Order: sequence, then structure tokens, then C-alpha cells
Amino acid sequence: MYWSRFLSLHALWVTVSSMMQHYPSVWGHYDVCKTQIYTEEGKVWDYMACQPEARDMIKYVKVTLDPPDITCGDPPETFCAMGNPYMCNNECDASTQELAHPPELMFDLEGRHPSTFWQSTTWKDYPKPLHVNITLSWNKTIELTDNIVITFESGRPDQMILEKSLDYGRTWQPYQYYATDCLDAFHMDPKSVRDLSQHTVLEIICTEEYSTGYMTNSKIIHFEIKDRFAFFAGPRLHNMASLYGQLDTTKKLRDFFTITDLRIRLLRPATGEIYVDEQHLARYFYAISDIRVYGRCKCNLHATGCKEENKRLLCECEHNTTGPDCGKCKKNYQGRPWSPGSYLPIPKGTANICIPSISSIGTNVCDNELLHCQNGGTCINNVRCQCPPAYTGILCEKLKCERDPGGCGQNSGQGAMAHRPLVLLTALLAAVGLCTW
Repeated sequence: MYWSRFLSLHALWVTVSSMMQHYPSVWGHYDVCKTQIYTEEGKVWDYMACQPEARDMIKYVKVTLDPPDITCGDPPETFCAMGNPYMCNNECDASTQELAHPPELMFDLEGRHPSTFWQSTTWKDYPKPLHVNITLSWNKTIELTDNIVITFESGRPDQMILEKSLDYGRTWQPYQYYATDCLDAFHMDPKSVRDLSQHTVLEIICTEEYSTGYMTNSKIIHFEIKDRFAFFAGPRLHNMASLYGQLDTTKKLRDFFTITDLRIRLLRPATGEIYVDEQHLARYFYAISDIRVYGRCKCNLHATGCKEENKRLLCECEHNTTGPDCGKCKKNYQGRPWSPGSYLPIPKGTANICIPSISSIGTNVCDNELLHCQNGGTCINNVRCQCPPAYTGILCEKLKCERDPGGCGQNSGQGAMAHRPLVLLTALLAAVGLCTW
């Protein structure tokens, strides 16, 4: 009796210890897809919703410019100094490394001297608009987790639109408008994110906060992700459980922070004044030294890893799912329709794993995921269970003594286990999708 109690307490301690290893003190990390627990049937998998860690997504981006020849330096041209728009003896020359400003310098490591940046041609064709589209593509659905930050080395644009795509650039929606005068540029009243609330968090606004001209301390433009999170998670994002609950139940909110592509539409360079000085057009251009985009691969709560393969990001799917976003069930695991995982209930969520197809049982009798051999049986090559001496059946779920004329009486030495076949049969049916409770 005491030995039995000790074993039970030991099993409970192992289970609790395993859980403590995986659940951080702040709920909502979802950093493990499954863990093993002990039950009456032995050691089994306990499945949880899971997602990859957030990372610097710029490492995986592909950038394109429209028009493609908008980068300065071919042919070489002079432009005015950033800090002094009347000193116009700087040169951009694509054929000389020290004087070139190609697009990849928007994403290189900062901190070098002098700072490096991409630069457009000057507004030499005024009054024709100086329009530039900068498209960032990941060829993968990602979920934003931090502010988008764009650092300009020129003055910040007088007019700009940040757009997003959810279908790999086929269609676009505005994320935010930026202007020195929102009413004049976009026929919108100026607002900031601080003017929003939980009920209006999805509103597309025009802000004048980031559109001043030549000011040395005003180089950065934000798209405020965290300020929008804060409407649900609190000012310091301590209540992530509340945010995840909202994301889980409100598809529009979840989609708002989900992208495949971003597009920066530069519509008018910084002029620093009402009128353009047509005598000094070399003062007007765009220059960007840094773009930051932090997020995670969208894996539908079915993966904690995301790998780069053939220059493409792919989720490392679990829960018997597959696809770049874990968006479908694996072959032979289509016993019920695919479904994304759920953040709820906190903190483990709901895995919504794909279960084996009934038609696959003949070829895939057992495995290490769902169809466990019962009562200490061993799975051999996924085609049969090698059962202990006292058991038989496809998954070792039956007592051999049941086939004897005397049945499993007290004298058989297995009478105490006579109630287990129904439990084991229920487990088998659940595994193949006939029972889902």
C-alpha cells in the first residue's frame, strides 16, 4: 500500500515538474506544443496550443522598389546636406561604394560611421510628383508583435502611407496615413493612437506626429503595435491573457496584426515649408537608414519553430499538421476537419490536433503520437503492437483471460483488471476519431 502511494506521488511530482518547466510565470507565451503526463493508462501526451518566438523579421525580407530606377547614383548627382539644406555639394554615385546608397542599406547593421542609408533621386522633375513604393515581402504569413519603425536620414516625408497585404501583394489595405496636414493631404482629421480605444482600435487614422521636416531629433516614424496591444493588455502589457483572449475570439483583430507584405508609399518628400524652392530641387529626396519589423511566423498555434528553407520561411508543424502555416492535416490524420489552435483556456490553450483517419488504421496501427500501444505494449514499425503476456488486441487493449472459459475471475490473477477493457476501448475510439470527448 505504501509503495503504491509512493509511486502515485512520484508520478504526480513528475507531472507537476514537467508542467513547471514549460509554463512561464507570465501566462501567454505558448512556447511548448506538448508534454508527457502520467495517467492510469500510463505516460501519454498532453497537447497545448503553441507558437514560435518573436524575432527580427527583416532578416528574411525581400525588398522591391517602384519605380525600379528611383535609387540615386545612376547617373551620379549632387544633393544637399541632411542638416543644412543649402549646402548642396554631396554626391551620390552608384559606381563608387563610398558614394552609393542601394536599397540593402535600409537593413544593414547600424552604428557604423558614417551611417549608411538608401537614398532616392532628388526631385529634379518637379512639379511631377516624387512617388516611391518600397515593398517588403516575406512570402510567409507573419504576426506583428512590436512597433514598425522607419528611420529617415532625410527629413520625414510630408505625405506617406503605410499599407499591408494579407495575400502576398495581390491586394492592399491602408495601415496608417502620415502627413504634415492630414486634412489637406488625405481629407482626414488628424489623430493619434492615444485617441483610440478598445472599440476603435481597428480604425485607420492619419497622424501628423511624424511628419516634421529637417529636424535632427525627428528622424523616426512609428506604426504603434504595442500601444494597440495595451488597450487589452494594460499599459505595460502585463495582462497578455486578456490580449490573447481578444485575439482568439475576434478574427478582425487577429487579422489586423497579420501580414504577408508591407508597402511604404512615399508621396511627397520633406519640404520644411509651404512652397517648393524650385531653385534648389536637390534639397528634396527620400533617404532611409533603418526599417525594423518584429513578429513571428503565423503557424495557427500548431508550432513553436519556424525555419528558413530555400529562402522561404516554413513552420515546423506539430499536432499532426503540415503546410507552410500548418494549415492542414497530414496524410492519414484527417479523422476530423483541420482547425487552428486556440489561445483559450489560458494558459495552455486548445491544441485542436489532427487525429488519425479511420481508413488509416489498417496501415498505421500504432505510433508515438496518438495510437499508443496500451498496458506496456511496444509499437513495432507502426504496423503492430507487441503486447505483454497478459494482453492482446490491436493496441494491447484486451485481457487474454477474457478468451478463457473461466473468464477473468479472481483466480485468474487478472480479475482486478477486468474493468479496464471498456476504458481502453473508449481510448481507442477517441484516438481514431469516433469519440471526441
